Amino acid sequence: MDLLSVIRRWHLREHLPIREIERRSGLSRNTIRKYLRADTVEPQFKAPDRPSKLDRFSEKLTGWLCVEARKSRKQRRTAKQLYKDLGALGYDGSYGRVAAFVREWKAERQREQRSSGRGTFVPLAFQPGECGFRRSRAGIPI
Repeated sequence: MDLLSVIRRWHLREHLPIREIERRSGLSRNTIRKYLRADTVEPQFKAPDRPSKLDRFSEKLTGWLCVEARKSRKQRRTAKQLYKDLGALGYDGSYGRVAAFVREWKAERQREQRSSGRGTFVPLAFQPGECGFRRSRAGIPI
């Protein structure tokens, strides 16, 4: 449910005072007043760019991921194994940051390849009564 539209509905349609809206929503009165005055549909929150502990190790991790991508699926290291290897190099951040980096890297790689992971899916369409292979004149599959 859109919080801003709920606040506006309470104030404009149901004529609730700002204090009652404060009690129901848990927001401060100043925030509610700001939302009522604004012409925006959804509040915008500025997320500052903060340096990550992983920034020093991003090149190393990217190199590892490129090497791992060339290996077969069973031979690849998992994100947890990469996290442990980074810990041995001095990384003291969280596993979640490493896992998020790996997810973003894989998504970017898929966008570059313009594929959905294993390649392009070509749907097979057959007419009713047809099967997926041709038959010889003798009725034996070719």
